[in-house]
Amino acid sequence: MDGRRIQGFMLTGGTRATLRGTCNRTGHPQEGSILIAPHLEAGLYDAIVTAGAVVCGGGGQTGHMQSLCRGRGIPVLRVDEADLAHLVGEVTLDLENGSILLHPDPAPAPGPRAEPTAEDLGAACAVIADFQDIRTVNSCGPNAKRVESFFIREEFLCLAAGLSPFDALDGGPAEIAGYGRAVAERLCSFVEELLPDQRIVLRLLDLRSDHAASVTEQSAVAVEPNPELGLHGARWLLGSAPYRDALRTVLDTLHSRLGDRAQRVHLSVPFLNDADEYAQLRAHLELPPSVSLSAFIETPAAVHATPQICAAGASELFVGVKDLVQFYLAADRGNHLVADSYQTRHPAVLDGVRRVVEAARAAGTPVRVFSLGTDLTHYLARLPTPDGYMMCTAELTEVIRPQAAPAAAALAG
Repeated sequence: MDGRRIQGFMLTGGTRATLRGTCNRTGHPQEGSILIAPHLEAGLYDAIVTAGAVVCGGGGQTGHMQSLCRGRGIPVLRVDEADLAHLVGEVTLDLENGSILLHPDPAPAPGPRAEPTAEDLGAACAVIADFQDIRTVNSCGPNAKRVESFFIREEFLCLAAGLSPFDALDGGPAEIAGYGRAVAERLCSFVEELLPDQRIVLRLLDLRSDHAASVTEQSAVAVEPNPELGLHGARWLLGSAPYRDALRTVLDTLHSRLGDRAQRVHLSVPFLNDADEYAQLRAHLELPPSVSLSAFIETPAAVHATPQICAAGASELFVGVKDLVQFYLAADRGNHLVADSYQTRHPAVLDGVRRVVEAARAAGTPVRVFSLGTDLTHYLARLPTPDGYMMCTAELTEVIRPQAAPAAAALAG
């Protein structure tokens, strides 16, 4: 088997042409190793963030854990699940060709990999997994000032802090308050890393049942036939009084710890369908008028309802293109069997994004559009200009680093 090559498909890229490392099949953290797993799931969080690369047997480009890897610059290669058994010992990932070399010849020297660049990102937003990502972005020199906000999912924050949301929220008042304080303490550490005029946008808890099951030890988690279309996002938040109480503790703790700086933490509603849901959720959470609440537009219904959502008081909009793709095209973002149907540049998807941007601009509501690095130039050329673009940390830093600036004008044209 010396020199055998296994062909795969790159779900997320890296910054090097090749990467050599020892395979980790245990699921436990091993710094710099190549994590081998049939599927990426929330329970592998610690192993994923310490890995130099990941090889899996299933999943799509924009699954939640794949997005985490993209944000960290961790390459993910998908191969046939039967080939995972051959990945033992030291192997070399050929990131240029999306393949793995078993028992290889000495690996070639790593080389830079070209990344999309653009001159104007507007008020850029970095999608992060931990406060270390803020440090990474803000160490990119003067262009870091282009990054006006940092966006984090509450469930990623929980994973990094070792929190089990459902277990805490199913406990008594002490456990619920403890969860709120832990979330707030974590956010305070984020605020300490910000440059002047930067902020944190927290996407409120959006833990699907399949992901919740992998990080929940005590609470009962419903088994749903299609968790992506199930009880999560705004519809789950509307039914949870414990979460409302925990969020009140989050806001109170931020105010007591940060004072006026607590205003640098903003809240956003996930998986929203229409203005009625937005208004009901704001009332259910008992948010004071001084606390702004933005909305994620990631379903066709929300695209249709954008003018009404703006009129209902959404402070800003975030266009979740990854989810829009799967709902517009009926192609599961985590299913490699329909990967060819999952097209981030499909005309129907771009038409939906265009409608959101135009409606938000007409209402005077700020709007930001998520983009994969490979799509940025395409979006810049074909979409009306939003207030800013959202990108994962590793891809965004390639855009804002000073050395990337000379090529930006040529590529954008």
